[in-house]
Amino acid sequence: MTEREDYKVADMALAAEGRARIDWAWQHMPVMRLIREREISGGRLPLKGRAIACCLHLEAKTACLLKTLKDLGAEVSASGSNPLSTQDPICAALAEYGVHVFSWHGMNAAEYSGNLNRMLAWNPDIVIDDGGDTVAMIHEKYTDLIPKILGGCEETTTGIKRLEAMDAEGLLKFPMLAVNNAMSKYLFDNRYGTGQSVWDAILRTTNCVIAGKTVVVSGYGWCGKGVASRADGLGAKVVVVESNPHRALEAHMDGHRVMDMLQASEVGEIFITVTGNAKVIRGEHYERMRDGAMLANAGHFDVEVCIPDLAGMAAKIYDSRKNIRTYEMADGRRIHLLAEGRLVNLAAGDGHPIEIMDMSFATQLLCALHIAKGSGLKKGLQIVPASLDDIVAGYKAESLGIRLEKLTEEQEKYLRDWRE
Repeated sequence: MTEREDYKVADMALAAEGRARIDWAWQHMPVMRLIREREISGGRLPLKGRAIACCLHLEAKTACLLKTLKDLGAEVSASGSNPLSTQDPICAALAEYGVHVFSWHGMNAAEYSGNLNRMLAWNPDIVIDDGGDTVAMIHEKYTDLIPKILGGCEETTTGIKRLEAMDAEGLLKFPMLAVNNAMSKYLFDNRYGTGQSVWDAILRTTNCVIAGKTVVVSGYGWCGKGVASRADGLGAKVVVVESNPHRALEAHMDGHRVMDMLQASEVGEIFITVTGNAKVIRGEHYERMRDGAMLANAGHFDVEVCIPDLAGMAAKIYDSRKNIRTYEMADGRRIHLLAEGRLVNLAAGDGHPIEIMDMSFATQLLCALHIAKGSGLKKGLQIVPASLDDIVAGYKAESLGIRLEKLTEEQEKYLRDWRE
């Protein structure tokens, strides 16, 4: 095991800027505030004595979760789940607050892996993961930690797919709650969060108009639906690429054209991958793309747009703008890759809106509290208890001044009874 370090960040002089960003985010996170107030009432520290390792996108909203975990008594260690999503001022502020944070913007692969090692040196009882790298590393390299780990939770679709594969092989040795599959997460974070943040990043990066352009969205899960919906709202002509027949039909019924990627590559002007798969856009597609095509990835890992194929076909490669790398083909066509093919909304933007992440991080916070209480969870991938999911949605509705209809006793009886 790596020797313990307190923190490793780019520049502690950035802490003041980080604190300001975190304070702004906290003002817009009413659900997190309500849970924190409830949990510390009477001077309780429900996470005292627990060590929590968090591999997440280290930006202001995430910092609010990490600070809350620490406020509730936990020993918190953290590493960035994406080399370009880490914000150095946030890391400095977290280190100042006492979080053992190991990350900096632009980490290479070795540095990224080394920071995961540093985070796990704090011997976690609970793991909060985003993408599955932490859980995979524990099972492959740090099996000695497994007996101590009470459980964890996974935030994103890509991570859930990896955990499902591990679980199917009987390899997942401790409980993991599928936060991504909770209604309070995917109905809001995946759809409205991804939909807004992806377009925010593309707009600020390119400074180009979207109205009238043909946008190709590959993947029509909840994230893809959000991206396509917002593209439609911006006036784009939306094409959806899907391998699942049900989702393809859904996209068709939602008013979008549906094609395979070979067809779409000939008509698309902006391509956005959001599948969780590899080589979604590759050499045969680049051959057909028009001059000026833009490529962005909204999946967790930088494998959806096949960069080796693109680089191998290019006669010239250069940076056109910040976060835009241009690949010029021998025939003069230019294909523009945004944010190095990494998660565009975080690598070239600020990620999901604060109010959306308030719900997702509240769900993770409740899961951590649930696990810490020793809830008798079995090893393997499990759903988030409906009672926790409902608390998040209820608090969110309360914060918005939404009054829910209360069922009468007669109505509740009617729903319970099978008799006419």
